[in-house]
Amino acid sequence: MGQEALSQLALDKLVFMPAYVPPHKQLSDDPGPEERFELCSLAVAKDERFGVSRMELDRGGTSYTVDTLRAIHEGSPGDELTFIVGGDVAQGLPTWKDPEGVLALATLAVAEREGIKRRDIAERVAELRGADRLTFFDMPRLDISSSAIRRRIRDSRPIRYLVPDDVARVIGARGYYRSRVSA
Repeated sequence: MGQEALSQLALDKLVFMPAYVPPHKQLSDDPGPEERFELCSLAVAKDERFGVSRMELDRGGTSYTVDTLRAIHEGSPGDELTFIVGGDVAQGLPTWKDPEGVLALATLAVAEREGIKRRDIAERVAELRGADRLTFFDMPRLDISSSAIRRRIRDSRPIRYLVPDDVARVIGARGYYRSRVSA
């Protein structure tokens, strides 16, 4: 998704931001914020157009997008911010903390996900002030999601070619995302 966003939206750089505590996603098998930061760093290490930020990790607590965008804007007020999400995440925007604040601080760039169409997303956020800051970009139909990758790991299925080799190696070696709950 990052590659397509850089290309289609003419972005200068793309920065991944692991959440300290994601507000809308509780993972029973989460290896932890520092480990997710390491995996993100490994994933983008060989491409200088990508970076990884510790901002939310260093701040601690629940990671709300609007707070992060405000902090970025305060630190670099001249930068034009684009927040990139999949369609599944964009559909939930009206339930976020201060969704209109998010749209005031950044363009929301959305890649469609299977089963969620542009029209549906646009209709869902249409009532928000700043909904005109919603833009879409095309994604090749890969439909690889973090939850699908975690499911494959729990089911002992391969993830090679779905994530960078260094990321797959660390996940496998450390046993990340294997269910810790006995059925």
